Amino acid sequence: MKNRYTLHLACALLASFISCNANTDQRRAAITEPQTNAVYTTKTAPDTKNIQVAVLLDTSNSMDGLIDQAKAQLWKIVNELSYAECAHKTIKLQIALYEYGNDGLPAREGYIRQVLPFSEDLDQISKELFALTTNGGNEYCGKAILTGINQLDWRKNNDDLKLMFIAGNEPFTQGPVSYTDAAVDAKEKGITINTIFCGDYQQGVATQWKQGAVLTGGEYSAIDQNRKTIHIATPYDDLILKLNHQLNNTYIYYGHEGKKRREMQATQDSNALIYSTANAVSRTVSKSSKFYKNKSWDLVDAISDDTVALEEVETEALPEPLQGKSTKEMKQFIEAQKEKRVAIQQQIQELNAKRLSHIQQQQPKDTSNLETALLKAIKKQGAKKALHWK
Repeated sequence: MKNRYTLHLACALLASFISCNANTDQRRAAITEPQTNAVYTTKTAPDTKNIQVAVLLDTSNSMDGLIDQAKAQLWKIVNELSYAECAHKTIKLQIALYEYGNDGLPAREGYIRQVLPFSEDLDQISKELFALTTNGGNEYCGKAILTGINQLDWRKNNDDLKLMFIAGNEPFTQGPVSYTDAAVDAKEKGITINTIFCGDYQQGVATQWKQGAVLTGGEYSAIDQNRKTIHIATPYDDLILKLNHQLNNTYIYYGHEGKKRREMQATQDSNALIYSTANAVSRTVSKSSKFYKNKSWDLVDAISDDTVALEEVETEALPEPLQGKSTKEMKQFIEAQKEKRVAIQQQIQELNAKRLSHIQQQQPKDTSNLETALLKAIKKQGAKKALHWK
């Protein structure tokens, strides 16, 4: 009996050792070989309020102006969302992106493509947005809405803010799926549909864009998609952009894709600058906000979020400043970079407060653009979910 017991114990210990090693190997593989197109999101906690925004953009020939507005106004929209508050809760923002109505998209899918599922990765969202191009096609709004409802990972909690925005200029009734049927599905999941017609307000009403929003309690807006975005320069812009350079230097890439993601960060800085210095400043402000996290490739964010254990990161997948350092030295270096980042982000926020005050004195009121339509609906519907803005 003693020998049999000893044999069972030895087997159990061996199985446990094999299982632990397998789990460690799997974790190490996930750290050193991240998937290129993986989407990283933060685990939901009871004290979290989620804002999910799905944006469906018409990318047919006539929508170049709409796409330009989306690119030029992305960071202003993110910044305004970052000011949201809900008692003691942490606000988490996820954005999904679809394009529809483009002849380059598969006809069997209804000329619809999921560009990006729900993501908190602001650089990835920017990259995908700047890659959009227009082409003639068929705009099936009902089909696009239903696709977004079914494909996306919508939160189950009814206290979360779940919004869909669809923008375009063809009749809302086109396509194989009735927008009224899509609205029924949206209401069942607690999703509010907001419609943005690119053209005359009354024409949008006549082509059922307003009714498409009314069915789920959403907002209907009409915008001039060809109106250029106005960016106001301020005396604080150059200082903020200098801080952006310092901020970028606090990022420490890891993993085989980490260096590429670090380069993507710089590319999206350049993309923002295409529109104006003021737009690049808006992106810098977004990078100082609570929504800008890069735990999939940056060690400061990853360790703060307990995404990785530093001991398990292969040294060859680390940048030069960490090569040859002990684990203790690396932890000290990472902590120092974290402290620098927090200080720089605080400086950016303080300068931005002065910048916004300057802009408010000069900014002409413009109610006919994508930014205004999105924020008006988000704030109105957010109030129903106990969200308020500073």
